[in-house]
Amino acid sequence: MAVEADVTAGSNSFFMVGLPDTAVKESKERVTSAIKNSGFQYPRGNVVLNLAPAHVRKEGSALDLPIAIGMLAASGQLGGDLFTRYAVVGELALDGSIRPVAGALSMAIAARDQGLQGLVAPAENAEEAGVVPGAEAIPVRNLHEAVQFLSGEAPIAPHKTDPSAAYARAQQGVPDLVDVKGQQHVKRALLVAAAGGHNLLMVGPPGTGKTMLAARLPGILPDMTFDEALETTRIFSVASGASGGTSLKMSRPFRAPHHTATTVSICGGGAGQQPTPGEVSLAHHGVLFLDELPEFNRGALEVLRQPLEEGLVHIRRANYSVTFPSRFTLVVAMNPCPCGHRTDPRRPCRCTQGEVQRYMGRLSGPLLDRIDLHVDVPALSFDELTNDQPSGMSSAEVRKHVQQARDRQRSRYDGQYTCNAYLDSRAIREHCKLNNGAQQLLEQAINRLGFSARAYDKVLRLARTLADLEGTDSLAEHHVAEAIQYRTLDRDLV
Repeated sequence: MAVEADVTAGSNSFFMVGLPDTAVKESKERVTSAIKNSGFQYPRGNVVLNLAPAHVRKEGSALDLPIAIGMLAASGQLGGDLFTRYAVVGELALDGSIRPVAGALSMAIAARDQGLQGLVAPAENAEEAGVVPGAEAIPVRNLHEAVQFLSGEAPIAPHKTDPSAAYARAQQGVPDLVDVKGQQHVKRALLVAAAGGHNLLMVGPPGTGKTMLAARLPGILPDMTFDEALETTRIFSVASGASGGTSLKMSRPFRAPHHTATTVSICGGGAGQQPTPGEVSLAHHGVLFLDELPEFNRGALEVLRQPLEEGLVHIRRANYSVTFPSRFTLVVAMNPCPCGHRTDPRRPCRCTQGEVQRYMGRLSGPLLDRIDLHVDVPALSFDELTNDQPSGMSSAEVRKHVQQARDRQRSRYDGQYTCNAYLDSRAIREHCKLNNGAQQLLEQAINRLGFSARAYDKVLRLARTLADLEGTDSLAEHHVAEAIQYRTLDRDLV
């Protein structure tokens, strides 16, 4: 996108073309006041602004600063050629100060890809723009600073973001798995889910720690690579209101939308010309947690099927078509019945069989079929609640095992698959071969439990992950047996 300005002699007039929306049209008043209050002369004569490309509708206030720079350059108040070597972005206040905008990281990447030297951006956006290799992020606080830099009168050092500092910040305040009392078998399921990238369903009465356990899954996932952090930060950068002063995000996202969330808020989009990422994209490279799963709108749950399969969400509206990345680990939690006490031995269940069936009937069968691990989360005993000793391994210790398993998968698949959960049928046949004993065990499970073909594949993927956690290449009977027990809730949920 480019701003072209032309100032010619004649009666004082102002024309803006190129499909500007209301916010862009209103920039005339902001730019006029900012130019005058910054000590410059507002151009006299006919001022014509063209926002290119002309056929694309322009939205937002990020064009304020480039419009002001273009007008000053066209009127001879800005010399040199630096403004042709840098992209410029920013919203202007009436006093000439520059306010932050959404999407600065994407703009810095676009400036680099177009062969420009860098991006002149609001100082508040310099932290996110400064992570792009090969593009300078020039922080400016007001219009006067921007003009002085672009005219060559006052050089400004580019802002450099330190990834190591961002990683140190990311490690602060991460909840630790050792804080959760008891539930050792559920922690084991979390370990398996993290090691293989598998989706997880937890079923249990209220207050058993399902939310606490889900919130600790990002802390045991492998550390983010720089490319993953850059991609995740870019998503948050363009999500208006979600960034909160975006810096490089080195911690894996954890998104937990309320069960009243709409379909658009889950998948993304919106009514404007600039679609925003939804929860499935904000959870990219992280965890999407849906608590009280049956309470979610059925349509909001159905949109999860495509990103779970492809790692992408395609949004098509009358005004635009866009694709957002959405590769995440899905964790869902639910009660076993409407009152929540059907599996609690200490509290009687008040639900009738019909109420339980209607409650379970709210769940999407295709969505449940895409969840690899089903695990029961029982109520804790008094001894478990009052035990002050550390319960199990810490998140750091678990993450080491997860990283070792992921390293084996990365080496085995040579970049073709990121983890076991994404293996297709051909890869399953090649990498998940069973010995005779394991084959017989799986055959018995299929005949007795009625596993579908998709459940069969999931058992093999889970067994492959369990073998990777042990550091072995062969799939033995105990790997298949543990994988099968994570699917035994199929009979109750389908």
